This record gives sequence, C-alpha cells and structure tokens, in this order.
Amino acid sequence: MAPHKLDIALGDAIVSVGYPQERPRGNGDQVMKNTTTGSCHCGAVKIEVPFDGAFKKLRRCDCSYCSRRWAVVASVKVDDLTVLEGEDKLSLYQWGTGTARHFFCSVCGIYTHHQRRSDPTEFGINIACFEGINVRDFMGVGYEDGVNHPRDQK
Repeated sequence: MAPHKLDIALGDAIVSVGYPQERPRGNGDQVMKNTTTGSCHCGAVKIEVPFDGAFKKLRRCDCSYCSRRWAVVASVKVDDLTVLEGEDKLSLYQWGTGTARHFFCSVCGIYTHHQRRSDPTEFGINIACFEGINVRDFMGVGYEDGVNHPRDQK
C-alpha cells in the first residue's frame, strides 16, 4: 500500500508529508497515537514520533553547535520518541554543561535528535529526517537565542 500524503499550510507554502498511520499495539484492541517515521541518510537509524499532521514548536538555535548544523527542529516529549532501528548506531555528543544530549548516526553522520538543555523532558527532532519534508519550505522558521541561553542567566 502506498503511503498517504497530507498537505500542510506553513505560511504561504504547502508542505506535503507522509500521513501518519494508526497501528495496533499489544493485543490489537488498543491503538497507539498517529505516528511518523524518520531516518538518517543511510537508513541505519530510524525513529518514530507522534504526528497529527504538523510538527510542534518549530525552531532553530544560534548556539555554537546548532548554528553549524543549521537544522530546523520540532519538539516531542522524551517518552514519545522511539528508536525503531539502529540504537547501536547512534553516537552521542555533549559539551559545556553536558545537559543537552545530541544524537547522530555513526555511519552517515546525520543528526537525528537531541535531548534539549532548556527542557530535558523533550527531544528536539530534525524534521529533515522525515519523508516528504522539503527544507526550503522552512526557511522562515525563527531562531532561539542559544548564545544567551536561559540556563546561563543568573
């Protein structure tokens, strides 16, 4: 069966993404949330997150690390991200306070997600890892001030 598509309005742009599928869980009587699956470039790492047709809390960050990778991220609760494949292929990068935990594929180097420093109960997910996302449609997503991070303020 071909994946369903869903068009999402983002400002003046229409973004076409894979439509989330409901899947049975457990004994088949329960249905988990609508989800979408993303992957790194080589496909070694696959992640799944809840998805109701729109990513939540889109942003970029201008800290010394994020400004170099230039990814648009959305937020999901830590318990809502599942690594479906390749957990053994994920590498971890931390620096500074060591609070933020940045994960990337050890094979192809693509950043897939990170545990946020500003809210460790959430993961930031790289939306470019999800099928149907055209990064050009997200050029207008704003920046968070990572240079003057709220956790650094006294």
